Amino acid sequence: MADNPMSIFDISGRAMSAQLQRLNTTASNLANAGSVSGSRATAYRALRPVFTVAEGAPGVATVDAGRIVRTNAEPTRRHDPDHPLADANGDVWVAGVDTAAEMIDMVEASRQYQNNVQVLQTAKTLMLDTLRLGQ
Repeated sequence: MADNPMSIFDISGRAMSAQLQRLNTTASNLANAGSVSGSRATAYRALRPVFTVAEGAPGVATVDAGRIVRTNAEPTRRHDPDHPLADANGDVWVAGVDTAAEMIDMVEASRQYQNNVQVLQTAKTLMLDTLRLGQ
């Protein structure tokens, strides 16, 4: 990375990409929040992206969205003997997703994404203003 120094556009672009991945995993979690399964092992567990620091020149860093991992959130057992997926005890397992926490994460990721959009807009405006100085 030292051969190709990161520009403000690289930094914000990567950050936006990471937040988009975060929003996608949050959407998946919310979509599966009410899903049920016939066993604890196959029940849906929330997803989280793992971010890593990507450093450029000294004092210049951004984020890379790496792999996606499943959380340790345990599914909830619910007694519903009439459900087609119920096990021998009449239980189903509801996805291990905290919808309130997912909504908070969604708002935070959305704000971080918007912050980076604003950084790009400001950088563009400053560059155009600088070019106009020579006219």
